[in-house]
Amino acid sequence: MTRLGVLMATAGGAGYAPVAPGTFGSAVGVAVYWLVRDQPLLVQSAVLLAIALAGIWAGDVAIRHFGRDDPSQVVIDEVAGQLLTLLATGATGWGILVGFLAFRAFDIKKPWPVRSLEQLHGGLGIMADDLMAGVYGQLALRLLQYAKPGLF
Repeated sequence: MTRLGVLMATAGGAGYAPVAPGTFGSAVGVAVYWLVRDQPLLVQSAVLLAIALAGIWAGDVAIRHFGRDDPSQVVIDEVAGQLLTLLATGATGWGILVGFLAFRAFDIKKPWPVRSLEQLHGGLGIMADDLMAGVYGQLALRLLQYAKPGLF
């Protein structure tokens, strides 16, 4: 089970990228979004929920495996946060790029309450801050879509 948990936590190995593993994890999130973007909201939401729940479990496994809290190799949280940013937006091209950059900015800057959610323990703490960054990303993308219809 440890191998499966680590494989999931690292998003199939993306977390082993030598530089900016979180960005690679976000790229996996974009790929997942691309696969489900034409599906009904229920399907998109179910995929996000499955990734988030699996990520909590896999995060706990990875913490034990790597021997530290929130190991940099764990990027399933970025997958979930990126997917939440793009969820049900119908974004393509520029919209995906804007959503990608917005999520990365919120994930890196960690505005309130993103940073405080990191204080939660285990896999839940790993996942919660990135999901909140995804909420901010989703709001930013929706506001841009509202302010500039047809922009992306």
